Amino acid sequence: MRARSVKTSRSPATFRGFDRDAMQFWHELASEMSKEWFVANKPRYQSVWAEPMLALLREVARGLAPVYRPLALAEPGVLRIYRDLRFSRDRAPYKTHIAGLVRLAGDRIAEAGNAALYLQLGLDGEYAGVGCYQFDEARVARWRRAAVGRPGAALLRILAGLRRRGYRAGGYESYARVPKGFAADHPRAELLKYKGLICTFPALPRGLLHERALARWLLRHAKASAPLVIWLRRNLG
Repeated sequence: MRARSVKTSRSPATFRGFDRDAMQFWHELASEMSKEWFVANKPRYQSVWAEPMLALLREVARGLAPVYRPLALAEPGVLRIYRDLRFSRDRAPYKTHIAGLVRLAGDRIAEAGNAALYLQLGLDGEYAGVGCYQFDEARVARWRRAAVGRPGAALLRILAGLRRRGYRAGGYESYARVPKGFAADHPRAELLKYKGLICTFPALPRGLLHERALARWLLRHAKASAPLVIWLRRNLG
């Protein structure tokens, strides 16, 4: 996937929650799914979703910055609403959700980067978390070396701590078998099978989407899971 961020026109200085009727936009888009409808309603998308999302991400990033020092955070971004149709049988041109992220400076926006926060909202479900969704080819070898070495021991402690606190931490997807070159019963077989490394936040509390407190909730969980992202940067780049 080639994910690119988009700029919004005027982002509000302070996040105050998404509108109570904001989800109606996605229902209408899913029903219409045409360029003509979206062009006519693009200003509505910007004001109801894109601009509040960017304001939210910027607020969380300001609170996260001290946790990551001396690492720097990149400017938060909202991902494109246009679907990549090159390899898809589904020809619908638009996503029915909005997604945005706070990433570490120097990382790509696509899955292989290190997200200090990834947030998705819309008809496709709500999701918030951190990490690297899928290692690219260049990082797979570094991941496997780190997983079986001393960094892997530190990572196991991080994962155990997050899991004790109720987070789902590990691979979003895993290989069915341990990769070639490693014993099937390797003591760190679980790590070796991960295709990426993420930490998923708890489900958003009911109604929080429309509240100013959403920023504080996201910041709290992003701070708690920051050690996983820092481990990724230090050991995989």
